[in-house]
Amino acid sequence: MATSIRTIKPASSPSCGTSSQQRVALVATAIAIVASFFAAPAVAGWVGNIDLVTRPDARVLPIYDKDGRKWVLGTPGQEYAIRVCNTTAARVLAVMSVDGVNVVSGETASPSQSGYVLDAWECADINGWRKNLSSIAAFYFTELPDSYAARTGRPDNVGVIGVAFFRERPQPIAWKDRPSVAAPQSLPESSARQEADNSNATAEARPEGERKRFDVAGDARDQAARKAESQFGGAAAAPAPMAKIGTGHGRYERSYVQTTRFERESATPNETIAIHYDRRENLIAMGILPPPAVARSSNPFPGWRFVPDPPQR
Repeated sequence: MATSIRTIKPASSPSCGTSSQQRVALVATAIAIVASFFAAPAVAGWVGNIDLVTRPDARVLPIYDKDGRKWVLGTPGQEYAIRVCNTTAARVLAVMSVDGVNVVSGETASPSQSGYVLDAWECADINGWRKNLSSIAAFYFTELPDSYAARTGRPDNVGVIGVAFFRERPQPIAWKDRPSVAAPQSLPESSARQEADNSNATAEARPEGERKRFDVAGDARDQAARKAESQFGGAAAAPAPMAKIGTGHGRYERSYVQTTRFERESATPNETIAIHYDRRENLIAMGILPPPAVARSSNPFPGWRFVPDPPQR
């Protein structure tokens, strides 16, 4: 069993899959509709999907396919968010990694660690590194030496963002003589969840923040989790002609969180998704983007020469 966190966001924030029956406000915005022709759909799976979104204009970065990998163009200095969506009808846990570092705990990333919990059909914008229960440090593209991973001595996996999705373990229901009545003792998780909901009543009245939730006590690192970790980290980008870019530890901003509980269906992720990113020059060198058109210098006198002899009579 794992404890997790949720935060509060202004009511004006758009969301995907809202319902009047939900007891908890949705965490983050739905995928923005972008007019750009190149703004491809999210990197989608059967459990969840992810996008990278620029801030503050909420522009979805175009996704390019190359040799089975997904790539986006990162511009140094640009702040961004990871937009993660649950595409199922039940809660899921999204353990998130940027440059090989867990965005919640700051540990070298493993699927068995802490992550964000999303309700059914819920989307959330994860804007930065989690600092505490009330603030984050913004994500932004930056030069390799300035990246958080490089500054903490872990530059090997700079340039990749990943999410490991876990389904929630269904809670068993025990029946007594009458099938219409569920035995109370068979539902410890439901009771605990009700207690958490009651304790959050005052927090729901707060006007600011986001309503995200993340798991703060990861499951045991068993053999299956280690196997998933090796698969998860095996998608590092190939070397490029210029120095790669990474993600910096940016400005502090408010982002309120609260605890909840989440029990994983399995120690192995149900799905992992990765997006690679790099500067324009490197994407061109790898053949992911076309080279820029070079303007040809025009010659105002293309027929320049000396006067030739006239034709023979």
